[in-house]
This record gives sequence, C-alpha cells and structure tokens, in this order.
Amino acid sequence: MKPFTSRVIEIIKSIPAGYVMTYGQIAELAGSPRGARQVVRILHSMSTRYELPWHRVVNAKGEIAIKDDESRFQQQVYLSDEGVIIDGKGSIDLEKYRYQPVIESFIKEDE
Repeated sequence: MKPFTSRVIEIIKSIPAGYVMTYGQIAELAGSPRGARQVVRILHSMSTRYELPWHRVVNAKGEIAIKDDESRFQQQVYLSDEGVIIDGKGSIDLEKYRYQPVIESFIKEDE
C-alpha cells in the first residue's frame, strides 16, 4: 500500500462521530493537497475492507457528494444519527462540524 493511501485510511478512521472532514482536507493532511479525487477513489474502493466511516467525508462546500439517491440518504441518516445537522439544502455547517485533527499525528518522520 502506498504511504498516501495508508495515511488517508488512518485520517478517515480518526474522524470522530458527530464530525466531518472534506475530501480536500484529508488529501492535504495526507500529503497531497491536490489529491481530493484520490481520497474519493480510496473511499470507494476500501471503505468496506478497512471499515472506514465513509459517511463522515463531504465535499468542500459541506455537501454530500454522493449522487446515488440510496447512498446519499444513508449518509444523511448516519450523520443525523451522530448529531450532525444537515440543513434543508443538504449542507453541513463546516464551521461547527469540521474535524480539525492534530496535524503532527499524521506526519511520518521517515517520509
């Protein structure tokens, strides 16, 4: 597994219930500021295998980016169950619910 992929998985696993992070935020923290699409790919292909809390990842506007109606609804339910409020337009207040982890905990000395 590539170091970036490993860091993305670690970061997503660290998002506590009741909070969200954006794809770009995760990519930047994992060492690739322009790697948001890679984060999407990792979530899509590895969420089940690594038991990732995929529902806690949203786009830069604080919106659920999933197009599939059933998965979109499922994400809304999971977030609501954790206390995240989604407004009538389908947006999440990132000022209130964005998780800001300690950056140093994801930086590896040997990389």
